[in-house]
Amino acid sequence: MKIRKSTVYEKLGFFLFRSAAWLVLLVVLLILLDIFYKGGQSISWEFITSKPRKGMTEGGIWPAIVGTFWVSLVTIFFAVPAGVFTAIYLNEYAKQGLVVRIIRLAIRNLSGVPSIVYGLFGFGLFVLMLKLGLSVISAGLTLGLLTLPWTITSSEEALKNVPMSYREGSLALGATKWQTIRINVLPYAMPGMLTGAILGLARAAGETAPILFTGAAFFWPVLSKFPKVLDSQFMALPYHLFIMSTQHHEIAKVRPLAYGTALVLIVLILMMNVLAIGLRYHFRKKYKRN
Repeated sequence: MKIRKSTVYEKLGFFLFRSAAWLVLLVVLLILLDIFYKGGQSISWEFITSKPRKGMTEGGIWPAIVGTFWVSLVTIFFAVPAGVFTAIYLNEYAKQGLVVRIIRLAIRNLSGVPSIVYGLFGFGLFVLMLKLGLSVISAGLTLGLLTLPWTITSSEEALKNVPMSYREGSLALGATKWQTIRINVLPYAMPGMLTGAILGLARAAGETAPILFTGAAFFWPVLSKFPKVLDSQFMALPYHLFIMSTQHHEIAKVRPLAYGTALVLIVLILMMNVLAIGLRYHFRKKYKRN
C-alpha cells in the first residue's frame, strides 16, 4: 500500500513537536532535580526562621521571606482591583471600536516589556517623583505595574468566556447593568480571573530587576512592624538569591545557602500555581453544580 507524502510529513511533524516538548521537559526536570537535591541539604528550621549572620555566610533567610511577603501583598492590593475593574470596563461598558482595540493592543504589548524597564520606570515615578523612597510600597507598586497587563488580559478573557445569554436573560428580567455583571457574570468569570491574578503574582514574586531599583537591600535584617514596614527597605528572596549567586565575596562558601534560597523561592511559586489550580477547580465545580 502506497503511503501518501502528506501522511509522512504529518508524522514527521508530530515527531518533531513531541521531541521538542520532551526535550524542554527533560531540561526543566534536570534543573529542578539539581536544585531540590542541593537545596534540600541546606533546608532546616533554623535556615527558614533565622536572620543572616557573619556577612550572610551563616544563618537563614527569614527577613527575605518576610520582605517578599510584604511586597507581594502590596502588589496584590494594587494590581488585582485595578486589573479586574479595567477588564470589566473594557469588556462590559466601553464602546467597542478603534480606541478600545488600541488600548487592548497597548496592554498586550506591555506584557512583553522587560522587567528592568518597569524597574527604571518605578524608580523614576514612585521613588523620585512621588517621593516614596526606596521602600516596600515603591517596590510593590512597581511589581503591580508589571503584573497589571497580565491581570487585565486574563480577566477580560474570563469575562468573554461567559455566555452572552447570561447577560441578556438578566437584563430582560429588569436587572441593571451592574447587577447583571455582579450576579450573573463575575461568579462564572472568577476562576479565570483568580488564575490569571495568581500566576501574574507568581511571576512578580520571582522578579529581581524591578525591586533592585525600588527598595531591595543587600543586607537588611531589621523587621519593622506594620505600617512602618511599608516605608523601609527590605530583603527579598529573588534579590537575595542574585546576591548570593553572583555578588557575594565568598560565592563558593555560600553556594549551599544560595541553593537553599532557590529551593524556597521555587516552592513558593509552585504553591502559588497549585493555589491557582485549586481555586479554579473549586469555582468551576461550584458554579457548574449550581
